[in-house]
Amino acid sequence: MPSGADDRPDPDALLRQAAQEGRGRLKIFLGAAPGVGKTFEMLSEGAARRRDGVDVVVGVVETHGRAETAALTRGQEIVPRRDVAYEGRVLGEMDLDAILARAPRLALVDELAHTNAPGSRHPKRYQDVEELLAAGIDVYSTINIQHVESLNDIVASFTRVRVRETVPDHILERAEIEVVDIPPDELIERLKAGKVYLPDEATRALSHFFSKSNLSALRELALRRAAQAVDAQMLDHVRALGVGGTWAGTDRIVVAINELPGAAGLVRAAKRVADGLHAQWTAVFIETPRTAQFDDAQHQRVAEAMTLATQLGAVVATVPAASVVDGIRGFLAHARATQLVVGKSRRSRWFELRHGSVVDRLIRETPGVTVHVLPMEEPATDPASRRRRRRTGAAWGSPTGYAVTTALVATVTAIASALFHILDLGNVALLYLLPVMVAASLFGLRTGLFAGIASSLAYNFFFLPPVGTLSVSNPENVISVFVLLGVAVATSQLTSRVRAQADLAAASAQTNATLAGFLRQLSGINDASEAARMICEDVARLFGVQTVLLAAAAEPGLTVQAASSASYRLDTMDLAAAHWAFDNGIAAGKGSGTLAASEWLFQPVKAGERTLAVLGVARENSGDPVRADQLPLLTSLIDQSALVLERLRLEMEMRDVDAVRTRDRLRAALLSSVSHDLRTPLTAVIAAADQLEHGATPELIGTIKSEAARLNRFVANLLDMARVEAGALKLNIEATDLGDAIAGAAHDARRALEGHHVRLDVPPDLPLVRVDPQLFHHCLLNLLDNAGRYGDPGTGIVVEGVHRYGEIRLAVLDEGPGLPPGREAEVFETFRRLEGSDRATGGTGLGLAIVKAFAEAMGMSVEAGNRPDGTGAAFTLVFPSALIVRNAAPESAI
Repeated sequence: MPSGADDRPDPDALLRQAAQEGRGRLKIFLGAAPGVGKTFEMLSEGAARRRDGVDVVVGVVETHGRAETAALTRGQEIVPRRDVAYEGRVLGEMDLDAILARAPRLALVDELAHTNAPGSRHPKRYQDVEELLAAGIDVYSTINIQHVESLNDIVASFTRVRVRETVPDHILERAEIEVVDIPPDELIERLKAGKVYLPDEATRALSHFFSKSNLSALRELALRRAAQAVDAQMLDHVRALGVGGTWAGTDRIVVAINELPGAAGLVRAAKRVADGLHAQWTAVFIETPRTAQFDDAQHQRVAEAMTLATQLGAVVATVPAASVVDGIRGFLAHARATQLVVGKSRRSRWFELRHGSVVDRLIRETPGVTVHVLPMEEPATDPASRRRRRRTGAAWGSPTGYAVTTALVATVTAIASALFHILDLGNVALLYLLPVMVAASLFGLRTGLFAGIASSLAYNFFFLPPVGTLSVSNPENVISVFVLLGVAVATSQLTSRVRAQADLAAASAQTNATLAGFLRQLSGINDASEAARMICEDVARLFGVQTVLLAAAAEPGLTVQAASSASYRLDTMDLAAAHWAFDNGIAAGKGSGTLAASEWLFQPVKAGERTLAVLGVARENSGDPVRADQLPLLTSLIDQSALVLERLRLEMEMRDVDAVRTRDRLRAALLSSVSHDLRTPLTAVIAAADQLEHGATPELIGTIKSEAARLNRFVANLLDMARVEAGALKLNIEATDLGDAIAGAAHDARRALEGHHVRLDVPPDLPLVRVDPQLFHHCLLNLLDNAGRYGDPGTGIVVEGVHRYGEIRLAVLDEGPGLPPGREAEVFETFRRLEGSDRATGGTGLGLAIVKAFAEAMGMSVEAGNRPDGTGAAFTLVFPSALIVRNAAPESAI
């Protein structure tokens, strides 16, 4: 927040403008009610842009049977809708991918608040529009005022109709808005003429929603909301340019909250002024160095006033500044405010002579701003507390400061006395400036004045003739005394300002460091429960409070995600406050205006329009959970927590989406595979069965057996893959002889190996290995089947085993086309086949995936590559030393 009106470009506004570069522009045709002609106006302007040479397509338009609207779609390019099956019906939705692929300059998308059919990429149409804008496509769209999120409750309060489809306000804030407006009487005539609804529907609408009073109120809301959007965009533009001035197309009201009794009344008065002018308003508290001296009652009054302003619809802000006047003046310039509501307490004339009047300075130094001044009472204070404040007040200085100053004056006097014979009188006077400057710099104005008086007296008594008296014989020496006092006053004033600025800078740096450290810690967390625990612990440590984080669970209600201490306690009132804060997105509990009887203050943790959780804070001594000056820091920490929790939620959703996509891909691949690989053996079996009618022959019986075995192996692979993905594998580990296992697998795979020369090069002295015999048998069958299908006809297939370097490597080598370089690992992916020859090969792409899953389940690994001589592929099972039985024979040499 700037501390003054310096007419420099606002960095935040520049960043917002930069973020829009490369994005499409959104224009919204806003209407007060259905039937005012939003779609007609959108199509008319789209047709005009098309005649001007702009590439325009109609993404989706709802004519609702209106002939004049449908006529405007003729001659325009319309992107066909995407059919979505839902509950036995076929719904037509906007084809987002088709529009993105078409990439027009402008897309016309009707009914921005529309809810998409289940199964669509985005649940809401405005999210589809956001994706189009991100792709650089301009969009024209339409919306009625009752669909604006922030106005939904207001519209429902007088129309008795609550719409469920809403659009977040930030969508409108970034859009160009054109109000499509017709008088209520004309809209009612259109309704009676059947141009909006069918006759039966029109009759019901006239008696409910489309009354003249409702339409007038909706019309006012639409015009006012459009004016607010235009005003916000205009302010952002002038801030980015650094243009001075108020630039007020409408009133903007600021109320300055203070710590005095009656601060809540000040907020209510500002609310009445804002309502009377139909203007937006902001409540601001200026945090000065004096804020650190507030007592609990003053902090409580500020917190209550800020909470009340939030509940009444104000935007609240806390601004650090060296003085109240500087802070208010800078905020008024930044907000381009037109009116200020401020309180004036009753001060004595003497007080105003010494300190000046804040209100008078504001009136003088804020030209162009209307200042509303309300009288306020001073807090009642008993005489004992006044005496105690005078006695202990920091403004009078500390005893330590006076003692140090006296010692400094005495030291300078001693040094000057020792050097007096070589110094002239003027230089001695300069020496006494040192204790004055040190005292004023370190201990403040009054201690500096004491140093000036003490220095002038010492200078006069010890050095000015007549020495040893306080009289001055030379009138010129009087100037030296007053110079010392003047230096004390000037130095004290300058030091006070520098110290105030330093305190503000230190507080700002500490706040920034706290926020940066908090976010840095949370950014590295990928677990939601760990993030919740860290949020509670850090907030508790920073504010000295108890914290608890609650979020929605699978069942109705909120559950505790984390707490700073295991001794926390939430009673019925506390839980009610937590639920209210979560449901309404507004703070509830102690110190707020809702369910204040609770001992906890619950702040919603919101990301956009979604409330992710609520953070509860409480103090063990039953005091206020958070002071008013700490609320901005707490709010910032909650906002950062919301970003982290939202990131974790989206990551979880993306993982779920990836899992769904993977299942869909596997399902599609499975259906494709089943349609081909089941049909082939079944066709052979059916043909062989038909031939049996003419008499069985050994060839027919062999065909039936081989194709049935092939079909059985395929179904077994499907079942095995289902077991792997379901995590239902149960291992039965036994010591297994590799020679016997390989021989058995080669016998069972003889049909797949038919036409190949099979050589088993497995040394008989290989040690036993600990594996599941059945799963290992499946691995070998699939490797041999793969070699038989991909090996060239008439070539050899070799199974060789080697024991070296503490591990056993069992390889299946074929003489086929081999594997594409760099893609060896892809063969183990589910339903993935890398065709390595010109001939078509069967298979589902499951065999090698099952080999990898089974091998890893048993503690082995599997490798794919090409033979060293380049004549085919090699698949190797690797048995680590942990799977080798130790009473085996010595390793074989190679």
